[in-house]
Amino acid sequence: MDLRLPRVRGLLRGPRRIVCAAAAVVVLAGAGTWTAVAGDDPPPVHRADRTLAVGDGVRLDTSYFTAGSGGRRPAVLLAHGFGGSKDDAREQAQSLARDGYAVLTWSARGFGKSTGKIGLNAPDGEVADVSRLIDWLAERPEVRLDRQGDPRVGVAGGSYGGAVALLAAGHDDRVDAIAPAITYWNLADALFPNGVFKKLWAGLFVNLGGGCEELEAALCRMYQRVAEQGAPDAEAVELLEQRSPQAVGDRIDVPTLLMQGQTDSLFPLGQSDAAAKAIRANGAPVDVDWVSGGHDGGDMETDRVQDRIGAWFDRYLKDDESTGTGPAFRVTRTLGAGSGDGEPRLEGVSADSYPGLASEPRAVALRGREQRFDNPAGASPPAVSALPGIGGSGGLSRLSSLGVGVSLDFPGQYAAFESAPLEEDLQITGSPTATVHVRSTRDDAVLFAKVYDVGPGGTQQVLPAQLVTPLRVEDAKTGKDVTITLPAVDHRVEDGHRLRLVLSSTDLGYASPAAPATYTVSLEGDLKVPTALGGTGQVAGLPAWVWWAPLAGAAVAAALLLTARRRTTAPPPDPALAGVPLQITDLTKRYARSSDRYAVRDLSFRVEKGQVLGLLGPNGAGKTTTLRMLMGLITPDGGEIRVFGHAIAPGAPVLSRVGAFVEGAGFLPHLSGRENLELYWRATGRPPGDAHLDEALEIAGLGEALARAVRTYSQGMRQRLAIAQAMLGLPDLLILDEPTNGLDPPQIREMREVMIRYAAAGRTVIVSSHLLAEVEQTCTHLVVMDHGRLVQAGPVGEIVGSGDTLLVGTTAPVDAPLVEKVAALPGVASAVRTDEGLLVRLDTAADGTAHRLVAELVRLDVPVESVGPHRRLEDAFLTLIGDPA
Repeated sequence: MDLRLPRVRGLLRGPRRIVCAAAAVVVLAGAGTWTAVAGDDPPPVHRADRTLAVGDGVRLDTSYFTAGSGGRRPAVLLAHGFGGSKDDAREQAQSLARDGYAVLTWSARGFGKSTGKIGLNAPDGEVADVSRLIDWLAERPEVRLDRQGDPRVGVAGGSYGGAVALLAAGHDDRVDAIAPAITYWNLADALFPNGVFKKLWAGLFVNLGGGCEELEAALCRMYQRVAEQGAPDAEAVELLEQRSPQAVGDRIDVPTLLMQGQTDSLFPLGQSDAAAKAIRANGAPVDVDWVSGGHDGGDMETDRVQDRIGAWFDRYLKDDESTGTGPAFRVTRTLGAGSGDGEPRLEGVSADSYPGLASEPRAVALRGREQRFDNPAGASPPAVSALPGIGGSGGLSRLSSLGVGVSLDFPGQYAAFESAPLEEDLQITGSPTATVHVRSTRDDAVLFAKVYDVGPGGTQQVLPAQLVTPLRVEDAKTGKDVTITLPAVDHRVEDGHRLRLVLSSTDLGYASPAAPATYTVSLEGDLKVPTALGGTGQVAGLPAWVWWAPLAGAAVAAALLLTARRRTTAPPPDPALAGVPLQITDLTKRYARSSDRYAVRDLSFRVEKGQVLGLLGPNGAGKTTTLRMLMGLITPDGGEIRVFGHAIAPGAPVLSRVGAFVEGAGFLPHLSGRENLELYWRATGRPPGDAHLDEALEIAGLGEALARAVRTYSQGMRQRLAIAQAMLGLPDLLILDEPTNGLDPPQIREMREVMIRYAAAGRTVIVSSHLLAEVEQTCTHLVVMDHGRLVQAGPVGEIVGSGDTLLVGTTAPVDAPLVEKVAALPGVASAVRTDEGLLVRLDTAADGTAHRLVAELVRLDVPVESVGPHRRLEDAFLTLIGDPA
């Protein structure tokens, strides 16, 4: 997944990968080339690109952005993402330049076109480079100076780049304001929390940095040692702490805007909490903002965050005291997925002061006897909480805010303690704490603590933000009391729900001891829950019948992770295709375990608004494979699918504009048709008004049958109900695979009218069917496939009766050798036997004409009775794909 903050607004923009990268700056040398960068509004932005020598043979690639010529202005340094380059910050740099800043971006050592080894923000490496950049800015005539050699400058970046902003402020007192996002305060604490190795995230770090050979030697040795041991040592902890902002925390005294992600198992909210306390203790202004997304996915609120960064710099770099910088503390809450594109609806809740993670604690009594459970040999199978690398914009962690759980604990490998049902709503904002007594059959115990929100009946179990607290308990053989600080979250627990404290012996994201052990755990007090912002906000849950899905989703996601399948970066939308429902270009899909056999090969066609497109082809033509790729269910091996200009990939947001009916739909038989549709729509988490239920039902034409139980429906009514389900939300593109299967002729006619009515409003329908006569009456356009390739595409009239296909009536059947002779005639593209005689397609490019054909038929002694234009789709289809006999 992308571990960089998407676009804050361009701080971290670019292909989705991992944590935002650190600064690498230079003694700037050489001449830059000025180029104009087009902007939406004047003045134009100018960019100067330079390659800069830093010393020791290291060269860095930089870009410098300015706009206008109106005197001196403050400067901003933008750090890019880990695994990215300076180009990831280009859009944000242009925006800030138009707002009156001189902006410098650069590719850090080991990234982009820059050389050198990755030092993870080494003080004498990347951090020192920031000071060299500031030196260079001080020499620029357009940059405002506080004194000679001291430019007015701010630093912003996300994740790894956010850390370099903090470090720069601690190492160089010329930095005047910073805006770090989703970053760390103590990297050792982030990767070795409570002495437990966060192995999956650490592996992603190394992998996305280009492998161990791209790291400084000391870092490579440290990683290999810890990965082999399965636990950090004192040397590893010291090495990472020396490269963390915490090391210079007492020297960071500039205005700081801390933006931290709520769905973030890499750098959780506790990291920004530690930063806020330390910087505020130095007397500097600090605002804290908990955004909805994070390294595990979710909405990064890039537009809002961009505006807040701009306001922060306006206030503290431009000295504009009229600029509002926002509340001292703000947290974003999810109200359910309800906008038209399926994205979650968000609400901001704020406070005049940052409450920290333990404010206004409330005691919640837990119940449960002393419990014994095992750490299995090899720590397998592991429990599942967060799934690094599977987040993305629709990350699994975000589902917990919508009332869906994706965690998994194995029986016999955990202890659980549960509260009574709550009598009123409880808003958790901060880190719950609990004290337990732990004994182990070995010297040390490694546990993973988490608090679940459990629905009535115990069937709904949600792990807020998919976060756990790992802890290593040393000298546990004789027993020890341990106070656990659980992950900081902002989560509403509804009345009637319970809180369940679970301590597990394994977790997929962490290293557990390979040796088997037995742990014994008992409670030593209540669960303490912080409730600083308890009076506002709400979270929309989902119906109980969907709670089996999280376990399946978690298993699939874990399988993807363990087989090392990585997401690729989706290309940007194509504005020229924004109004085109579908364009497929050179689409290719090989059969599994084959390098030269293709299900689909070099397929290209385009579908416009208002069309009803028939996708035709014999069995094995590749139709279903094409539809599955179109819906993001499988990934192409080559080519591209764009829906309204957006490239299709699994989980692409634009798929919310696509409705699909493939291989039937399942309904609850005891519920009515309307109740089934309403229940299905509620499961999406989107508002009822977005369903357009009445419009979809009117098009489907079910009438009073909607009030009856589905078990009383005929096959035709079930099919129409399934079509209505696909049409919920009135998707702009509707895909129907064999919608008339099992229907009698009257029902087929009704289904035909449903499709025509749906497209009549300017929407688009793609239908795959074997009933060619119905396709001919329903569709406006056709795409004919055979053996995975496109045979012909165009309007139905052109394909069926364009004048190049003739039906030759004969007085007697024509044998196969004679048919082959006709097919080989000059000007003939193909010839196929039919019940009436021959179906001949002329090759107009080779001057094929009906007059010449008749003359040649007579010469070959073909018993010609009549010749006329062909008007049946079935025969045209046979002509296009050849005679299967």
